[in-house]
Amino acid sequence: MDKWKIQLFGKKPKLNRPVLIEGLPGIGNVGKVAIDFLIDELKAKKLYEITSFAFPHSVFINEDNLVELPSVEIYYKSFGGKKPDLLLLAGDIQPTDEISCYEFSELMLDLFSELKGKEIITLGGIGLQEIPKKPKLYCTSNSKEMIKRYKDKDLNEKIYGVVGPIVGVSGLLVGLAAQRKIDAMAVLAETYAHPLYLGVKGSREILKFLNRKFKLDVDVDKLEKEVEDIEAELIKRTKDLEDVSKQTALKKLSSKVGPEVNYIG
Repeated sequence: MDKWKIQLFGKKPKLNRPVLIEGLPGIGNVGKVAIDFLIDELKAKKLYEITSFAFPHSVFINEDNLVELPSVEIYYKSFGGKKPDLLLLAGDIQPTDEISCYEFSELMLDLFSELKGKEIITLGGIGLQEIPKKPKLYCTSNSKEMIKRYKDKDLNEKIYGVVGPIVGVSGLLVGLAAQRKIDAMAVLAETYAHPLYLGVKGSREILKFLNRKFKLDVDVDKLEKEVEDIEAELIKRTKDLEDVSKQTALKKLSSKVGPEVNYIG
């Protein structure tokens, strides 16, 4: 039995220097909120859907009262050659163990390479002990040149000592991409480290940065207006699964590097 089942929707598009932006669940769900918002606002098209028995052993109940397996999707948005196209990696879950997380990240890099991808940006949160009034953005990368290319007034490059290990797909994609000579960076927003907190303010800062860099012309202010619907959906679909995955990762990591872990991809 194949561990990873990949369903292709339509034909593979020919994309112009595509950049992959990842936003899977993590602390404050800042990456997930940002990527889901972009998919809706850009009217991105679904390209792949991935299911696996490495994902949490649960199913969702949808609005039609039918079950859905947990999945991860890749969407794309083509801009007609005027600027780099986007690949958007979204989903309700992450793999539940270390080996599967490595395998999944390598699989994403395989699909990315097939589409002749050029750069990767992962999104995540930095968990604080109190709610930040104006969340700061930090970045790290596998390439000094990429940090220079994406230099921004709101992006802090001095991240050493600010966060612990970046756990999950958000970290591994950046690290493993280096082995393939693919430039990748993680953009992390401060948020409140509480499992019920939704880091919309952090997501908003990330979206403002992406809006500037890719000239997306999306109305970031709409995120605040839609927060109630977003929050209800996220809590319904991801809270329990995220808690299980997060606690498993924290326990395993704490046993190896100690309890000072303040960021989960």
